[in-house]
Amino acid sequence: GCGKSTFLRCLNFLEIPDSGTISIAGTTVQKNAKKDPWSRAMEAQAHALRANVGMVFQSFNLFPHRTILDNVTMAPLIVKRTNKADAKANAERLLHKVGLADHIHKYPDMLSGGQKQRAAIARALAMNPKVMLYDEPTSALDPELVDEVLNVMRELDAEGMTQVVVTHEMRFARDASDYIVFMHTRLQYHFGLSGPKARNYLFQLALSWTSLFADLSKKIVEKSKTIPGIEKIPTLLEQFEPI
Repeated sequence: GCGKSTFLRCLNFLEIPDSGTISIAGTTVQKNAKKDPWSRAMEAQAHALRANVGMVFQSFNLFPHRTILDNVTMAPLIVKRTNKADAKANAERLLHKVGLADHIHKYPDMLSGGQKQRAAIARALAMNPKVMLYDEPTSALDPELVDEVLNVMRELDAEGMTQVVVTHEMRFARDASDYIVFMHTRLQYHFGLSGPKARNYLFQLALSWTSLFADLSKKIVEKSKTIPGIEKIPTLLEQFEPI
């Protein structure tokens, strides 16, 4: 509830900001004040910006009545008017890249959650974006499927793709991020960190949250000693190791 997804959606104008300036890949869109109407000129600028931005949603948002191949080719064919043969060849290349070469003619409901999310990444990449946005891409997945998606994102990072990720995967943020923005209760704490500094920050963050919940549990014990087993909570919390 602190605005992470809203912020991400504002970056490609799925949500219209009240005011401010957003610049991505050489395109700038500016809205001076909340009272200013959203004009056709602003929408045209936003459309140009979106052409350089791919987005991957938490709930996949694949068309269920289309095959995976059709899902990936649709935007290039309709938006960019790409030649059908070229769009298909590019889609097959991207689906092979994300490990779905054997599933291109399947429908979304025939795939696992991890496979659907990888297909969604391939669909976003089909537009040749310069920036990728991810809205909690692994939160709807079973734990054993999370690495399937994170490995694709790591490969894109190694290739130099700019990626903005809303995530609760602290280990992934620790290993892959160049810059961390920690958001809490609508406030933003910016940390320009990478490598060991990022790992140390997240380690300290985990320590602070562990300490907070340990203190909270002790207060609960003091006021609720009649609840069976509640006295074990502080001991259990002490067993958690920060990442």
